[in-house]
Amino acid sequence: MPFSLRQTSEAAAQLALLARQKSKAKRFRAVAKCLRLLASNPRHPGLNTHEYSSLKGPSGEKVFEAYAENRTPGAYRVFWHYGLGPSEITIIAITPHP
Repeated sequence: MPFSLRQTSEAAAQLALLARQKSKAKRFRAVAKCLRLLASNPRHPGLNTHEYSSLKGPSGEKVFEAYAENRTPGAYRVFWHYGLGPSEITIIAITPHP
């Protein structure tokens, strides 16, 4: 069952900034692939999705972390939670791993 993706204004700004930076084209492609996989199957094994317990959604929803990249310095992560509808995912943030 495919999901529709919604982005917070923060996540949309982070994605737009990543798209504009030519030096991060490879990372942008990785994040775009991650978003496609999230929309088709949030439990896809390549995403390594797991609950991120130190964050909660605006209404107390569980927040999850998905890997856009792995085993690379500053690998990008996508933070999300299930949306209000039965087939919605809300992207909270797209950030490099510290």
